[in-house]
Amino acid sequence: MNNIPGKQNDLVARSLRSVWHPCTQMQHHETLPLIPVSHGRGAWLYDVNGNRYLDAISSWWVNLFGHANPRINSALKAQLDLLEHAMLAGFTHEPVVQLSEQLSARTGHVLGHCFYASDGASAVEIALKMSFHAWRNHGKTAKREFVCLKGSYHGETIGALGVTDVAIFRDAYDSLLQHAHVVASPDARAAELGESAADVARRAAKDLEKLLQERAPHIAAIIIEPLVQCATGMAMHDPVYLQEVRLLCDKYEIHMIADEIAVGCGRTGTFFACEQAAIWPDFLCLSKGISGGYLPLSLVMTRDEIYQSFYDVDVKRGFLHSHSYTGNPLACRAALATLAIFEEDDVINSNRARAAHLSKALAPLANHALVANFRHRGMMWAFDAVVDSPQAAATFSQRFFSTALEHELLLRPIGNTVYLMPPYILSSEEIEGLAARVQTVFAKVMAA
Repeated sequence: MNNIPGKQNDLVARSLRSVWHPCTQMQHHETLPLIPVSHGRGAWLYDVNGNRYLDAISSWWVNLFGHANPRINSALKAQLDLLEHAMLAGFTHEPVVQLSEQLSARTGHVLGHCFYASDGASAVEIALKMSFHAWRNHGKTAKREFVCLKGSYHGETIGALGVTDVAIFRDAYDSLLQHAHVVASPDARAAELGESAADVARRAAKDLEKLLQERAPHIAAIIIEPLVQCATGMAMHDPVYLQEVRLLCDKYEIHMIADEIAVGCGRTGTFFACEQAAIWPDFLCLSKGISGGYLPLSLVMTRDEIYQSFYDVDVKRGFLHSHSYTGNPLACRAALATLAIFEEDDVINSNRARAAHLSKALAPLANHALVANFRHRGMMWAFDAVVDSPQAAATFSQRFFSTALEHELLLRPIGNTVYLMPPYILSSEEIEGLAARVQTVFAKVMAA
């Protein structure tokens, strides 16, 4: 490795003087150094000293096909010479139309229209507002409440926090929020003796129905992370829960919002997580991987009947929501290049073989005495470390992150939950190396 401490320290010092980093208690960087990234290639990030780190969490779950992917690069370079941006109010352009058409086709045109924004929380805000407004346009003005799952996470803007049940994100702003109803999670880890994951899912659905029996005339929508609740510690559930919720929403006239921001784009093993339950929601939110990890892009897909509820001569019945960079052509072109790779490389099927290989390589952890709830779905793996004291639990994530960096890995546990969400390009050698390094890091952290 190269050794350029002056260059590294200068960049870190400048960053600490001028940048407020996300999801961070900045004082921690007095003892936990920032990593000054120089460039990325494939699954690897490189710092200014030449050290490399396998990006095993896809840079917060966004990077699907590696850093500096040649095909996405080429598409963006071509788009730069045509159009960088134009407002989408009163105008349109080829990339946003193509992307909307292709995504709708992936739902069999059940979800026929796309509304665009830049980040996942904004997509959630849009879906919540659309649901409320659609009911209002139908004359059902009492339907203004929302339902979320225990442990749910949907973003950190005010509306999204209102349907989020992760205390560390929500509690500081609690007095600003319109509180949602919180119902039982179908988390399979909650199985009682003799229960299957499907049993837990059905039990959770009964909890939802009890609420709907009481409050349905006042509830606009339930929002769900299909199959995996990520930020609460990769809580995985059986697809039957989505089927049960779809039936309940139809029965009680409630909208179903599927937040596929983290779990869409092939992450759970199908392009949309909802496919595994053979259902479609009323609203589907996408972000993160949709642009391949290149540019901020989010969108909400919805049914034509909801779109039609806004279609009127009265401007006040329209959906008067906008972002300056709505439908940005560069971001849409990156998304189109991402979808092309899915088709050209038969990614969903290729990932099945890749996932089987990594699961086999991680098998020793599944049976480790200090590992609980080893779980896997699609291109997501997680397990809970069995720690022996509150102090060890409080520092586990930071200790694991730091030790992982020493072994060329980028991993950020959630509490005592270690998870892997690597890009869809790992070679056999990289899969074996990733599994071996995770086991080495885990052994060192647990022995400390």
